[in-house]
Amino acid sequence: MTPEELLTTTRSVRKRLDLTRPVPMELVRRALEIALQAPSGSNRQTWEWVVVTDGEQRARVGAVYATACAEYLASSGAAGNLFADDPERSVVQQRVHESVAYLADHMGDVPVLVLPCLRTGRRELPAGNQAGLWGSVLPAAWSYMLAARTLGLGTAWTTLHLAYEREVAEILELPEGVHQTALIPTAYYTGETFKPAARQPLDEVLHIDRW
Repeated sequence: MTPEELLTTTRSVRKRLDLTRPVPMELVRRALEIALQAPSGSNRQTWEWVVVTDGEQRARVGAVYATACAEYLASSGAAGNLFADDPERSVVQQRVHESVAYLADHMGDVPVLVLPCLRTGRRELPAGNQAGLWGSVLPAAWSYMLAARTLGLGTAWTTLHLAYEREVAEILELPEGVHQTALIPTAYYTGETFKPAARQPLDEVLHIDRW
């Protein structure tokens, strides 16, 4: 797989996650070892990684996620409610909406749940440069997803559970000062077809020198 192919075919995998096939921990560890090569602000490496494989723990996290997702799907900002005035794009949005709902129903069944976290040592996030904080963990999380793709695993970037971050923190027994960044379901995927997604033309979003 060329770098360009990897970067243009790493899709959010929801309906095509194989819920029946166990994922060896050594694959997850390999993807995380690659992820730790990502840049980190001032080389602090304040990332922490929680990998959930226990069935009961996955079910408990999945239940919280389902609650958060139900609220999202009923909101005006849900994928299926966007671009309703654009028939072509609305069709795509409905597919995304349905796949999000499917994942909510099955999050607890996904073999591996990965939660990248940020260690600040504070109960509340400090004010100021939030980009600097999250910039020390988000590149690593994306690297994990890219690495998983090269190892034959599918992933999806999700953050809906953060509406109930404290509840999930209690389930996972996270100490204060450790903040969750995302919830990344990880599993083998079904099928072989991954292709670049439809996106806006570059010139519609590109600004050179000024807006």
